[in-house]
Amino acid sequence: MTSANTPGRRRPRTPVVAGIGALALVSTLTAGPAAHADASSAGGARAAAPAVRPMTATERGTDAYLTAIRRDPGALRTFFRQLPKGGDLHNHLSGAVTPEYLIGQATQDGLCIETATMTAVAPPCGPGARPAADARRDRAFHDAIVRAWSMQDFPADGNGHDHFFDAFGKFGEVTWRHRGEQLAQVANTAAAQHQFYVETMVTPASDEAKKLADAVGWDDDFAALHHKLVAGGRLDRVIARARQEADDADTEFRATAHCGTARAEPACRLPVRWVSQVSRGSAPERVFTQMAVGMRLAERDRRFVAINLVQPEDGERALRDYRLQMRMLKYLRGVYPKAHVTLHAGELWPGLVKPQELKFHIQEAVDVAGAERIGHGVDLVHEDRWQRTARTMADREIPVEVPLTSNAQILGVRGAAHPFATYRAFGVPVVLSTDDPGISRTDISHEYAYAARTYGLSYAELKDLARASLKYGFLPGADLWRGNPTRDGYRTVDACGGVRPGSPAPGAECRRLLDASPKAAAEWRQEGAFQRFERSFRR
Repeated sequence: MTSANTPGRRRPRTPVVAGIGALALVSTLTAGPAAHADASSAGGARAAAPAVRPMTATERGTDAYLTAIRRDPGALRTFFRQLPKGGDLHNHLSGAVTPEYLIGQATQDGLCIETATMTAVAPPCGPGARPAADARRDRAFHDAIVRAWSMQDFPADGNGHDHFFDAFGKFGEVTWRHRGEQLAQVANTAAAQHQFYVETMVTPASDEAKKLADAVGWDDDFAALHHKLVAGGRLDRVIARARQEADDADTEFRATAHCGTARAEPACRLPVRWVSQVSRGSAPERVFTQMAVGMRLAERDRRFVAINLVQPEDGERALRDYRLQMRMLKYLRGVYPKAHVTLHAGELWPGLVKPQELKFHIQEAVDVAGAERIGHGVDLVHEDRWQRTARTMADREIPVEVPLTSNAQILGVRGAAHPFATYRAFGVPVVLSTDDPGISRTDISHEYAYAARTYGLSYAELKDLARASLKYGFLPGADLWRGNPTRDGYRTVDACGGVRPGSPAPGAECRRLLDASPKAAAEWRQEGAFQRFERSFRR
């Protein structure tokens, strides 16, 4: 999710609950069976879930420990906090930062808050606005900002969809100013949550891309339109601006996290890559231009790996132009074959859009745009020939990025209604993600805890979810795992065969792989963390 500035939003039919935070994590894990629907309706029967792989002796000990602490809130919090949790592949930087941190940045920059809407604006503070700095000494004012900028205390019968998306516009004046500082906060949080990689979404060179698109205008001949964009080096000037923004963010990030000093924070050791956002609610020429910018960046700057379409999928223009945008991506993938594509698709639900809009979004993202990952994918079973789409995703190893809290807050979809179990039953790789944890008031530990209780997952299944979130990330390099691990299990490639994954002495051939591949190195690091975790949490 990102910017709410899209017309045509509709209220979901299902009421949306308030943010699921630390207290809800405890109640989720400790409630009796009656507190949760059995995953047997649209989400697929639990009996249909994939066969559980045989556990090792150490995994069985950790699984027994998890079973034993099911009704111990403190022990559960510690377990899921310490659990190695792979990477976060679906994360919007502006929505990932806590509102408290953003209030601090607004104060630092001397911004104002319009009290009628709690929207941050540039100074000076006119009538109806207060300095953001007032939040430091006025607790009621501070808390009102937090509620407006997040799902904190949101009523169970409220319109979570609109409140969630509207938050981006309210703090937008803050987030564009200090991308590096915000990245340091998000990366430190991920490291503290025992993650090993983050892909986070930003909109590179936004103003320059809009100006170029408006100057070129629309042409439904994609080749001609692309030629106009690159003519005279115009697109490359936008790319240069985007790279300068990334340089500035890197500098600010390193200063904030004290990288290269004796006080270096954990964020400095965490691999982070950018995913370029494309505003799907914009005019076609702007959408095409942003796609070209993001894909060209991904081929020319290793810090950028992919593009993604953002803004509400149910927006009026987003719905109208959906098929057109998939065709744009199909064309541009031919121009930029090395750029990755991950797409928000199927973030819809009955009552939010007309029935005909539920029939094809995931399928088109997979078959037309060639998406390598699908974000949300909530409306799967409402699509035409959805079983074929699920089988295609399984065969091509196209994972679905699942932010459970976000889906509950925005769409009111949770538990048995969510297709989490259905994807797994079809062999589709599943990765848990946070989406916008600053707005949702959640973290990745909660997402794993919620999934474990709601869908009856064993420790081995949780472990494989974490492994999948690194395997299917766009971190470059050869993979540690061979074949299709969702189908065949996680088995190391020959170079690291005969050595326990994560061992401090991997052997010469395996060491060469790890030194040459950032992806395999992150996966190996997580396997070592699993060894330590299983020694500490076992029966």
